[in-house]
Amino acid sequence: MKPADDHIPFVQPAQDPAQDPRPRASSAPAPGARRSAPRLYVLDGLRLIAALGVLAFHWTASADAADAYGKAPSQFMPGISSVTSFGWLGVQLFFIISGFVICMSCWGRKPGDFFVSRVIRIYPGYWAAVLLTTAVLVLVPHLGRPGAREGVDIKMVLANLTMFETQLGFRRMDGVYWTLWAELQFYLLFAIVVTMGLTYRRVVAFCGIWATASILAPETNIPLLQTFAMPQEAPYFIAGVAMFLMYRFGPNLMLWGIVGFTWLVAISRIHTMKGIYDDAVQRPLSWAVIAVIITLCYVLIIAVALGFFDRIQWKWLTVAGALTYPLYLIHQEAGWTLIHWLRTLGTGTGAALAIALVVALVTAWLIHRLVERPVSGLMKRHLNKSLTAMRTASDRPDPK
Repeated sequence: MKPADDHIPFVQPAQDPAQDPRPRASSAPAPGARRSAPRLYVLDGLRLIAALGVLAFHWTASADAADAYGKAPSQFMPGISSVTSFGWLGVQLFFIISGFVICMSCWGRKPGDFFVSRVIRIYPGYWAAVLLTTAVLVLVPHLGRPGAREGVDIKMVLANLTMFETQLGFRRMDGVYWTLWAELQFYLLFAIVVTMGLTYRRVVAFCGIWATASILAPETNIPLLQTFAMPQEAPYFIAGVAMFLMYRFGPNLMLWGIVGFTWLVAISRIHTMKGIYDDAVQRPLSWAVIAVIITLCYVLIIAVALGFFDRIQWKWLTVAGALTYPLYLIHQEAGWTLIHWLRTLGTGTGAALAIALVVALVTAWLIHRLVERPVSGLMKRHLNKSLTAMRTASDRPDPK
């Protein structure tokens, strides 16, 4: 999704996302023990793999894909479907990476800079995806999912462009947008620490307080707490943040404890996700397989934090990172529609999937190159000017 200065489940930054400009410790945080950190190209690759896993789930396992093929994927590609039925777990990997990279990219930044970086990373590609999906649903409604076109009007489009569509009383143009709301919630919470000033102690306290709130929230009758504590997603974001602290300052028992605790919470809450995705694929999924995949996600980012992938310096992986966010945003509704159209032309299933994947990747690259890069740069210049003007005005004494 991005070759920029941070990674989020599906968001594309405009600068080097995987490069921490500051040194990190090779052991406990000690000023003399630090060494320079190489760019983490591997995170770009992992993000694209996660996005492709989600894409595979929607295209070859989800029961909703029956609208593209005329029958559920499990009925005519049971072998593939049995594997890709777990592709939705790419979202959990994205959330861990997001916690890691957002903390990394915000270290040493001012709150205003944090705000600007989030806006220019998320919105340009998202706006393009909303408009593209809208065009597909409006122009060829007979090729899309039954009901997907229902209610699509200018009011719904405008609400979706805010990224707060459900809070404004409208449905999402594409179901995959739910992860962006989770990301926004994480940003709002992390902004509290950024405003206070990021330090090792404050970030650890943030992890502990959030983890506690996420466990207690389901037992309360406080909707706002339940919303922002994010009981289902919090373990992954918190784990990513703690893993970044390992990366920057070195591992220790306290950080291992945070990561281990969040893993236990994540594993214990599999049953909640499992029920949702059992319905999505119309068959029971293996609890053990889900647990193994979640554990693998943890292990992969721990390996990144401990430097096991430092030698991977393949610069082409920045392209993979640049494609991830737009690919994720456009692949579901528009992808099903494209596959349906190809099938009506007599294209075989395998060929239709291959063509659709190529078209999706090319479209994602065009969105990144023609929309994200220029619009993000323009927005960054003007938002920074706005911040400068605001800070200058704030520093002036009030007129008497």
